[in-house]
Amino acid sequence: MNFLRKLLFPFGGVYWLVTFIRNWLYDLGVFPSKSYDFPIIAIGNLSAGGTGKTPQTEYLIRLLKDTYKIAVLSRGYKRSSKGFVLANDVVTASELGDESFQMYSKFPEISVTVCEDRQTGIDNLISNNNPDIILLDDAFQHRKVKAGFYILLTAYDDLFSNDFILPFGNLRESAIGKKRTNLVVVTKCPQNISELNKDDVKLKLNVNVPIFFTSIDYDSDVFGSENSISVSDIISKEKVIVAGIAKPKYFVDYLNSGTDKVMIYPDHHNFSEAEISEINELSKDKIIVTTEKDFMRLNGKINSSNLFYLPIQSKFVSEKEQFDALVTNWVRVILSNHL
Repeated sequence: MNFLRKLLFPFGGVYWLVTFIRNWLYDLGVFPSKSYDFPIIAIGNLSAGGTGKTPQTEYLIRLLKDTYKIAVLSRGYKRSSKGFVLANDVVTASELGDESFQMYSKFPEISVTVCEDRQTGIDNLISNNNPDIILLDDAFQHRKVKAGFYILLTAYDDLFSNDFILPFGNLRESAIGKKRTNLVVVTKCPQNISELNKDDVKLKLNVNVPIFFTSIDYDSDVFGSENSISVSDIISKEKVIVAGIAKPKYFVDYLNSGTDKVMIYPDHHNFSEAEISEINELSKDKIIVTTEKDFMRLNGKINSSNLFYLPIQSKFVSEKEQFDALVTNWVRVILSNHL
């Protein structure tokens, strides 16, 4: 793979030029970008996945849902449906996409929607749901909408400042795009990260852009459709670990006893009948532990008594109160001006 990327290095210059011109034309106003007079928060990244957008979006939902009417709008990557879809009791994970279905399952009191065209999605939400706040999941590059507040994520062990543009590296656009953000969250940090290690994170941001640090916080239990089991009870037992996420190493390393069968698939993978049969065969006398979003796609296809998922949350290493205040104060100001 590394050799292939080196061969593709010259094409990186072409991709950089195309994305640079596109962003430049949006900055000049040649390509129109629609703004709104109520709070729209965009969560995204410069790299091609694996930064923890869903846990960060769920963090914002928890922060805001008890005070405001919240809606989440995503593209719905690899879903079977097209156009605008509003989550409800009859919509499936296939129609909504695994991450959106996961959010609806956890927060049924909010509006969870998908639409390829974010403008169309926002207009539908305004007409049908009239939310106080819309969270745009994975929308940093969707410039047809100009959000009021941007949160840029980058993983601690894969900083955008150390990366290269596709196809040689993993950046969707040049790191110049960081100028559009209001704040940066460095995700997947060690829980005991020191101030010295924080200072080593060099992102070359505008002096007014704050940086926050979060880590992955795993639940103490794994959950199935019928019951839950303590992680401490299964960690040393032989099991089947299934992961179809962008960067499965954290998840696998946390659970793996050393004797487990580990099955890795691409991000947002749609499991074939043959793959389902293989997983079922391997788990006849073992439990299966998978990620929360993989559970959304596997549930109903795997023996429910064997299938469990391990939830994660985004946990601030420090300065949680400052982050919360920055977001909630901005929301309050925008809503007060909207009245």
